[in-house]
Amino acid sequence: MENMIPNVLSIAGSDPSGGAGIQADLKTFAALGCYGMATITSLTAQNTAGVRAVIDVPDRFVKDQISAIFDDIEVAAVKIGMLSSADIINAVADCLEEYKPANIVLDPVMVASSGDSLITSDAIIAMKERLIPLCHVLTPNIPEAEKLSRKSVIDMERSVRGLLELGCGAVLLKGGHLKGAVARDVLAYDDITKIYEAPRIDTVNTHGTGCTLSSAIAAYLALGESLPDSCRLAKEYLNGALKHADKLNVGSGHGPVHHGFKGGR
Repeated sequence: MENMIPNVLSIAGSDPSGGAGIQADLKTFAALGCYGMATITSLTAQNTAGVRAVIDVPDRFVKDQISAIFDDIEVAAVKIGMLSSADIINAVADCLEEYKPANIVLDPVMVASSGDSLITSDAIIAMKERLIPLCHVLTPNIPEAEKLSRKSVIDMERSVRGLLELGCGAVLLKGGHLKGAVARDVLAYDDITKIYEAPRIDTVNTHGTGCTLSSAIAAYLALGESLPDSCRLAKEYLNGALKHADKLNVGSGHGPVHHGFKGGR
């Protein structure tokens, strides 16, 4: 049917403060005109100042959540975020191999904006061996890229090509952790490399930026945009959400971006 709203699934952890995780993903999906769904992989006790505690959802129940969605609902894209254990990663990989969704975007969440670690070392191995080869787009930031490649990121173009060797379809290497007046991201797939640049926005409200960008890419792919355009549009959306973040009054630490800036004040 024409003009149907696409369904997009987030497989990620829950952030009760609303700035990251499935809460950020669902806000992004809605803001961009998609119907959002969520499989919760972990429950976190966190706010803008840091992560206080994490409880993982049993891997069998993660599978149950995913299968309940795919057995009943057409899924146009999947965004994957926080997967803190090898068992959960393997459970998600099993489901992706079974249902084979058309668009899979993986944000390899490893460290929160506050600096708290969100993944175990054996989970990183499982992610590289089982999950990344199933994904169409991998969206690491600089620290995550260095953990995955075990190499320092000195040249973004060279590093992003190296990350493709992990077996995913494309890599968007995010340069938000670098300094300078320009925020630079590099996309690589096949033999193509594209660079996205935008003025760096000076704000402390960066909680959930990685979640927001990856979920926006998934949403635009679900809406039928090409991969390069999905990355460009997602970056534009995130920049808008960052610019309007000071309109929010949430917390005393790294505040969230304003996901609903297009329809709000």
